[in-house]
Parts: sequence; structure tokens; C-alpha cells
Amino acid sequence: MSKDEGLSFWDHLDVLRAIIIRIVVVTIVCGIVAFLFKEELFAVVLAPRNPDFLTYRLLARISGLFGGDTPDNPVIQLINTGLAEQFVIHMKTALCAGVLCASPYTLYQLFRFVSPALYANEKRFAMPVIFGGYVMFMFGVLLSYYLIFPLTFRFLGTYQVSEDVVNMISLQSYMSTLVLMSLSMGIVFEMPVVAWLMARMGLLSSSFMSRYRRHAIVVILVVAAIITPTSDIFTLLMVSLPMWLLYEVSVGIVKLYS
Repeated sequence: MSKDEGLSFWDHLDVLRAIIIRIVVVTIVCGIVAFLFKEELFAVVLAPRNPDFLTYRLLARISGLFGGDTPDNPVIQLINTGLAEQFVIHMKTALCAGVLCASPYTLYQLFRFVSPALYANEKRFAMPVIFGGYVMFMFGVLLSYYLIFPLTFRFLGTYQVSEDVVNMISLQSYMSTLVLMSLSMGIVFEMPVVAWLMARMGLLSSSFMSRYRRHAIVVILVVAAIITPTSDIFTLLMVSLPMWLLYEVSVGIVKLYS
């Protein structure tokens, strides 16, 4: 703290600029590495479309335990509709992978920048909030990748109003849906962290959350309808159910720490 007390406003801007440059460089390097490993990158990204994806195999095993028929999971083919679309999607996907891989370094650098201005008790709150927020965000992304997106993609990709209408899913549609749902679920999973922080600040109580639970469910359905890339009821339920569970977990956390 004493080291930064003599720095002027412009000195702090210089420090922030240097930090941003380091973050951008690390992100670009991670993105370039992801770009070079194209096969491995898209093997992960396109895995949910394969019938032997982990989620489908687990559901088939669960169905077999209860005596049900093994569901038929055909391979859903993706098409490309633009001349440069595959190259652009390759660059965007590599950049997203670079941002994701560099995110721990980014949080570390930003925390180093703001930590000298925090008091000791504020640092005790900042560390669990940053760490918990990052873990919950990643958990939301993983839940979307392994559960919500595969089931949504399988349902919508095989749904037909008539056998005369063939589904032709574009790569752009696949990628935009995957990124949007993963980012949305990552942000949604910050709910317990935000609730805990507001409870410690005295701005939220469990009694308030319990009293307005019905209103919260309506808000959850509205938010789920906004963030879902499709308008079907299946995707809406797949997104709103984890949000409702997170709300109930948040009520318990607020009750415990308030």
C-alpha cells in the first residue's frame, strides 16, 4: 500500500495500461495456440453433436437401468453457407478459447492492481468473491456444455414438423447458440456469489427472498426466455430450472451468512 501512495493519477493509468497490455498479449498468445490446434479445438467444440458424447451415453445407460429403450442418436450434420464463414468462425472460436484460458491470469493481474487500495477486511471479502465468482462461472459454462446445450441441440436438431422438411443446421447457428448459452449460464451461476455479497453488506435477507419467491420465479422465466436463443418450451425449461435451483441455493446461503 505504501508503495502506491506516492503514485499520481497518471502513474496509476500507466500501471493499468501496462497490465492491460500484458493481459492482451497473454490472451492473443493463448488464442494463437488454440488457432494452431484446430483439430483438437473443434473436436471439443463439436463434440455435443456426436451420438457418443458423454451426456448421451450416460442418459442411455440410465435409461437401460430402468428398462427403457436405448434412444437413437443420429449424427446431426452441420453445413457451411458462407465463403469465408469457416475461417471467421475458426478465428472467433480460437479467440474465445484464448480469453477462457487467459482468464485466471486476467483476474490475477486485475486483483493485483486494485488490491493496494483495499483495506485488510475488504481483501478478506474480495478473495472469496473473486475466486467463488470464477468457479461458479466456469461451473455454469461446463453445465451448459455437458447438459443444457447437448440436450437442446439434440432436441431441436432432430425435431421435424414433417418428414418432407429436412433439418440443415449451419455451423454459424451451432456456434452462436453454444457461445450464447455457455456465456448466459456462466453469468446466471454468479447468483449465489452476488447474493452472498449482498447479504454480507446487509442489503439482502433470506426472509425477503422467501417472501418474493413467486415473483422471482416469474422473473426467472422472463430472463430465461430472453437469454435462450430459441423460442421452444424445452429450451426454456432447461435454462430456467438451473436458475430456480440457484435461487433456492442463494436463499440458503443468505440465511446462513446473514
